[in-house]
Amino acid sequence: MTTARPCSIAGALGVIGEKYSLLVLREVFFGVRRFDAMVRNIGAPRDILAARLRHLVEAGVLEKVAYSERPPRYEYRLTEAGAELQGVLHLLRQWGDRHLADRPPVVFEHACGDTLDAEVVCRSCGEQVAPGSLSARFQVPGWGVAGATAAERPAG
Repeated sequence: MTTARPCSIAGALGVIGEKYSLLVLREVFFGVRRFDAMVRNIGAPRDILAARLRHLVEAGVLEKVAYSERPPRYEYRLTEAGAELQGVLHLLRQWGDRHLADRPPVVFEHACGDTLDAEVVCRSCGEQVAPGSLSARFQVPGWGVAGATAAERPAG
């Protein structure tokens, strides 16, 4: 029996790692909050989109808010946890622009007036995080870079 590495990336992917979940977040960041508009803009089957929305609400990424009582209608808004994903989506978009698109389909301008070029920086020193500038310090006992230490591996 193998034990998977404890990992927050795996946990995050369990919440937002499905294509339509990320596209829902894209739409909400654009200000699209209603189901029918999301279906139109994403192109997802209605039942799948409804399931993704339920999952994002249950996970605390979105909240479902009534905007009409008769008939009952709802819109979806970002929670604080959902709003924190904006940087992740910008980095993912920039990667797609560089590696998958002939031309970026959308460009974002920052409040300063310049085109947004998102990057990951160290909060302490302000330096850009570059390959080779990080080292991992494992917080879960029995795990290291190579995986589970001998003491944590199942016998067999």
